[in-house]
Amino acid sequence: MNIAILGAGAWGTALAIHFAPRHQVTLWSRNPEQISCMSHDRQNARYLSGHAFPPTLQLESDLDSACRNAELLIISVPTAAFRPMLQAIADKPQPMIWVCKGLEPDTGKRLDQVAEETLPSSVARGVLSGPSFAQEVAAGLPTALTLASSNTEFAKTAASQLHGGSLRIYTSEDVIGVEIGGALKNVMAIAAGISDGLGFGHNARAALITRAAAEMARLGVALGGHTETIMGLTGMGDLILTCTGELSRNRQVGLKLAQGKPLPEILEELGHVAEGVNTAREAIKLADQLGVDMPITQAVKHILFDGLPARQAVETLLSRSQKNEN
Repeated sequence: MNIAILGAGAWGTALAIHFAPRHQVTLWSRNPEQISCMSHDRQNARYLSGHAFPPTLQLESDLDSACRNAELLIISVPTAAFRPMLQAIADKPQPMIWVCKGLEPDTGKRLDQVAEETLPSSVARGVLSGPSFAQEVAAGLPTALTLASSNTEFAKTAASQLHGGSLRIYTSEDVIGVEIGGALKNVMAIAAGISDGLGFGHNARAALITRAAAEMARLGVALGGHTETIMGLTGMGDLILTCTGELSRNRQVGLKLAQGKPLPEILEELGHVAEGVNTAREAIKLADQLGVDMPITQAVKHILFDGLPARQAVETLLSRSQKNEN
């Protein structure tokens, strides 16, 4: 299959490296200088250093050229760039999958909502999500993901074509649940990083992950998603990975917040997008609209944007009144 991957960050690059041995793959970046460097080095030194490109992987900075012969488009850009990316390819008839995780800045919309507003209804589309660090996928380590789409036949066909090697792909019709799980787990990873950074230990982290899953399920169900999805790969699976893995950008944000570093400095040091930062603010707006209780997300939002010290936020969570677990 001929695949165009639009977005040459760490995740887009990792997927390109994985798929190139079995498919015709073109990796696109809007930055010609980045394409030139990658063409010379045959790796993405900026975002995924140390992982060599397969000889067949093509690189392109012209969007029309990258998409021209593609049978499938895979969108791998930050959520803030998702709508402009779709607007740029709205005239293209190819089916597409996005691998971005988050809520659109300012609107708080899920990415499937953005796609519905931007793309013709005739374009088959879906979201690919799950517990996956780019470095491990690029290294060929075993990974399981879920491809969700309201178009069942498209999901089955695309999953069967992409499934293989070290990558196992399941299918789902619960687009909302998959989107919410992928977005909120980043917020919870910031919380886990804060907890670990303050030295609260493994017991606290386990409790936080469990209660975080409950928050994710409450919002997901309120929006029309399914609890089973939140408890699957794209919810609980991704939550566990990002809350415990050293490669998690959002967890790194939490660790640095626990040290008292200001957010702008943290993001500059990170050098990558940490989607949980924006998503925390947008998720609370959604929760308020729907009357959903999300104390962990609220605490993260206060730390990130309202100047609340991390330790004080944790003390506030611990002082909440006793209640039934469910």
